[in-house]
Amino acid sequence: MMMIEEFGPRVANVWSHLRTTTRNLVERAWKSSAGGSVMQVPQSTPYDPRADHELSQLLAALDETLAGGSPAADSSLAADSSVEARRLADACAGVLTQQTQSAEVFSQLIRRAHLRQDYARVDALAGLLSERLAPSEICELARSNNVVVRALAQEALTQMPASLLMALLRDPVDALVARHALERQATEYASDEAYRALRDFEDFSTEDF
Repeated sequence: MMMIEEFGPRVANVWSHLRTTTRNLVERAWKSSAGGSVMQVPQSTPYDPRADHELSQLLAALDETLAGGSPAADSSLAADSSVEARRLADACAGVLTQQTQSAEVFSQLIRRAHLRQDYARVDALAGLLSERLAPSEICELARSNNVVVRALAQEALTQMPASLLMALLRDPVDALVARHALERQATEYASDEAYRALRDFEDFSTEDF
């Protein structure tokens, strides 16, 4: 494995602030990828929001470095450094994909996969939204400025049970997004449950006045 310093000062700075547990996690994933395998994070491992944040920062630093050109000052190491930096970035993304429960990180991973035209990864991430995130967090993504993230989140909401969306209709922040998902269920999928939820909400809203 190459020295982290060869990937540039920003990556080296983020790496120096990683906790030992996070560093060990990403190093294991990095080593596994060298053999063409993907390290599996045990499902019994408790979710660690701080590790998510650290890995997200490292991934962002690596992707920014790679987008800006060679991370190595020594031209003789440029090619090898770029390959290793890309492999480390992919290892970070792989670990995050397996464990993240953060709407912000999901947005980062989706945007990254779409930029790389990795549509299979985009589909896989979309399939995990409802499994990993609370409905209110998916509503947050459905308001994203990124059109791909927004569309995937809106689709995930449309596939949710109407009863879950109904609970969001009284939320001043999420109500509009939840109502749009229910309207799609009622019109595009002819969902009686969604239609009743919208009708009942209109009745409740009228009573409020």
